[in-house]
Amino acid sequence: MKFIVSSSLLLKQLQAISGVLSANNTLPILDNFLFELTDSEIKISASDLETTMTSRINVDMAEGEGDVAIPAKILLDTLKTFSDIPVTLDIDPENFGVTLTAGDGKYRLAGQNGEEYPKVPPIEDAATVSIESDILYQAISKTIFAASTDDLRPVMAGVYCELSDEGTIFVATDAHKLVRYRRNDVKASETASFILPKKPLNQLRQILLHDEMPVQIEYSDTNARFTFKNIIMTCRLIEGKYPNYSAVIPSSNPNKMTVDRQPFLNAIKRVSIFSNQTTYQVKFKIAGSELTLLAEDLDYSNEAHERLSCHYDGTDLEIGFNSKFMVEMLNNLGTEQVMLEMSEPNRAGLITPVNNENKDEDILMLVMPVMLGA
Repeated sequence: MKFIVSSSLLLKQLQAISGVLSANNTLPILDNFLFELTDSEIKISASDLETTMTSRINVDMAEGEGDVAIPAKILLDTLKTFSDIPVTLDIDPENFGVTLTAGDGKYRLAGQNGEEYPKVPPIEDAATVSIESDILYQAISKTIFAASTDDLRPVMAGVYCELSDEGTIFVATDAHKLVRYRRNDVKASETASFILPKKPLNQLRQILLHDEMPVQIEYSDTNARFTFKNIIMTCRLIEGKYPNYSAVIPSSNPNKMTVDRQPFLNAIKRVSIFSNQTTYQVKFKIAGSELTLLAEDLDYSNEAHERLSCHYDGTDLEIGFNSKFMVEMLNNLGTEQVMLEMSEPNRAGLITPVNNENKDEDILMLVMPVMLGA
């Protein structure tokens, strides 16, 4: 088994799928890329058992067929040192030794039998939906930051996807903040819902950032498969029932504040430097058309306050929020202005974009307050 391929092309494909690899694999063979050669095409896979990514590339020359597992780190580190030159990989079918030839250099490394590499689980009775890559990228980017990092609540450690003939909803929450991202232009023939893990979503986001293309999503009760261009990613879904997110979104919010997003964001960033570094609490004091942001850290005698102009419809209000959550949310909204809807100092606040140009996109962000004096 032998093939010749461009070093830069091979490196680009390996880097695209290498994020799946885990530093703490239970199976040593998962420290390798799986190479499968057929005719003039090579299929390369990376897996951590939960998620598998494969990429297909055409090679310049191929002899024989077969598969071999090649150590990922040493192969990546070697390819990074080459300019764009042809590299030859020659695999010994007896002991799976790999000889890599490039220019005047020859490098040998120990491969393993590719037959021992875990197989990708089939997706039986799969339903399918197609979504444009830029829409999927936005859906992931605007929700994933709100997903939980608590391993004790695995269902909240991913992004919940709800498909129907009316549209598609993506939701993420960690019980302190929640994001609901709805698309009216992505519809499925059958109603379905599932929870996607963060790791494969982060991998998708990095790849989707660079190309515009349709992404086909196939899903069953246990697995989902994303297919686009020359890449296929299969991941195991998170099992369990997602919390009833609609129930925590307050329906009555009589106090509404509209403010310019960027000055608001910058002011929160500045004031939060002086906040308690445990709670990151910033107090919002809203009266008339003026918003005052206040923060203090009594342990270090740090204090800050800043005034902003706003448009406010409601009764005078003092409410505290975690500034880190507010910054994350405002960073993921693109409109010039945002609206903050509130009711009481101990009830959740809602952040929505004002005058969103994309009529097919509906974004709602919820943030729980930090009790004043906490």
